[in-house]
Amino acid sequence: MLPGPTSEEWIAALRRAVEVQRKVFAGHVGIEARTQYEGVGEGGDNTLVIDRLCEDDGIGRDEVAVFYRTNAQSRVLEDTLVRFDVPYQVIGGTKFYERAEIRDAIAYLSVLANPADTVSLSRILNSPRRGIGNTSEGRVLAWANTMGITPLEAIEGVERVRGLGTAAIKAIGRFAELIVSLRERAERRGPVAELLESTLSESGYIEALEAERTVEAEGRIENLQELVGMAGEFDVSSGRRRVVLARGATGLGPEGYDLTISSGAVKITAESAAGLFYGIQTIRQLLPSSVEHPAALSRALRIPAGQIRDGPRFAWRGAMLDVSRHFLSAGDVRGFIDLLALYKMNRLHLHLSDDQGWRIEIKSWPSLTAIGGLGEVGGGQGGFYTQDEFREIVSYAAARFITIVPEIDMPGHTNAALASYGELSCDGIARAPYTGIRVGFSALCVERDTVYRFVSDVVREIGALTPAPWIHIGGDEVEKISHDAYRAFIERVQGIVQSHGKQMIGWGEISPANLSPATIVQHWKRDSSFVHAARGGKVILSPSKKLYLDMKYDSATVLGLKWAALIDVRDSYDWEPGVYLEGVAESSVLGIEAPLWSETLEKRSDFEYMAFPRLAVVAELGWSAAANRTWENFRLRLAAHGPRLSALGVNFYRSPQIPWLQ
Repeated sequence: MLPGPTSEEWIAALRRAVEVQRKVFAGHVGIEARTQYEGVGEGGDNTLVIDRLCEDDGIGRDEVAVFYRTNAQSRVLEDTLVRFDVPYQVIGGTKFYERAEIRDAIAYLSVLANPADTVSLSRILNSPRRGIGNTSEGRVLAWANTMGITPLEAIEGVERVRGLGTAAIKAIGRFAELIVSLRERAERRGPVAELLESTLSESGYIEALEAERTVEAEGRIENLQELVGMAGEFDVSSGRRRVVLARGATGLGPEGYDLTISSGAVKITAESAAGLFYGIQTIRQLLPSSVEHPAALSRALRIPAGQIRDGPRFAWRGAMLDVSRHFLSAGDVRGFIDLLALYKMNRLHLHLSDDQGWRIEIKSWPSLTAIGGLGEVGGGQGGFYTQDEFREIVSYAAARFITIVPEIDMPGHTNAALASYGELSCDGIARAPYTGIRVGFSALCVERDTVYRFVSDVVREIGALTPAPWIHIGGDEVEKISHDAYRAFIERVQGIVQSHGKQMIGWGEISPANLSPATIVQHWKRDSSFVHAARGGKVILSPSKKLYLDMKYDSATVLGLKWAALIDVRDSYDWEPGVYLEGVAESSVLGIEAPLWSETLEKRSDFEYMAFPRLAVVAELGWSAAANRTWENFRLRLAAHGPRLSALGVNFYRSPQIPWLQ
């Protein structure tokens, strides 16, 4: 494969090669009438070729001669023709290629130098030699953009699976993205085309496409199984060693896995693709931290032999990002998703609205982002996700077995909405934007029918963007509405959420309302969660004194707040979710989630600093049984993650409680 642009010099050579070659092979009638072949100057006497080319008034003899004798530029074209396996004739010691084939090679060079060159991309796609003329450049460009790869790599991927249907190609692309996530973080670190080829050719592995968790994905998988004659196992051989992923009963639940490592093979058995994925994460953590560096891809790596039978304690293992008080770009959210995946977490709760900002496009209420999306704490510029961007976040997370849980806080924490639409207020007057951190002062006018039309529109549009069954409606810190009016609002909104085919989640304050057992309550402070548990409902534990990641580590921590507690690593570790809440048995605990509020956090590195290493604690609490946890053992295991987090570029807090390895 040709190297991609890696330096300004290489890019300049590529662009010059394209420019000169386009002049050389512009298709002039005079040249074309003499012969259908043109030389490219590999050895031999090029005088005849140069003479012919110089008949074009737009090209000087010296320019052509210099081009063919310049190492970088001539090598670019020569390597391209070799890569294309273009047929040629040898006349007088010189290779002569067909003009059309050379033009295809030039198109390849052009796209390599400028991925936005859709004209050249279209020529490559429609070239008979490429054999993929039924795949439009728009589809390839869209796929390349989704995958974070170059258009040429996307073309190579399509070539590898030529003959399959569009849905199958899309499925392979989604799974290739999942594999690539194990080998990269913020930038591409390997030829995706090779991964696509191995994904198709090795039987069984493609089953992990179940990451999509949809009926369409299941049908796509069955189609692929028939097309490639898929066996029950995925077997990648490298010399005498093998990696085997197998679907089968383990007795460890849908997310559990059985990992066996011997001198000759590594085998993961799981009941679902999620289990296979978590087994891969364990292998990743068993490998030295150097595996996170690009240079490690071509090195021999050692992994200790043994057997691990593992499965999660809780179904809900999550974190929450407050992107309302300070906005995070979609790219930053994807980076956070990658880190959650490393620690086998499966939920990301996005707090998408608050007093300071509205962060998700609602097409039926456009001013929510046109006005409400402009601000943030401290008067920054804010921002929001378009619906397409949000879909991409949802898809990116699903490929890593993480479900996005959207939250629109109501009836309080709504100043951004009230600033956008005065009709949501009882006095009909739009509020001024708010950039502070005070809470409790804002509320929707719960007596107005307009408010419920607004709620229904928001739930409907957001619900259509995600296959997740849940919509979080907030419901916390409401000071401007009576108790009875608040209960009536929550119950009416619950009906709206259900009417759109979703389950409602709300903070602990919603517990006293007449809730369906299918509704989920999220505990964060002293509340009536036990009431909901008694009616058969499930509770997510997010105790602020233990799991609020925005709390300072100690009094010297610059970022964060301290109203709930100072929470160092051991403080977040030393508690037992199964017995934490009186009246809420472990059978009623759906899982745990660590919120990260952003009053003081302005950029991605701030979020990382407050999340890590405490997010590893959350992963341990959510995954491991109480009998398998001790602080002393955990702190030593966590110490080994310091070099890995550093290799990944994570800005983490080096707690003095942990004997960090260098």
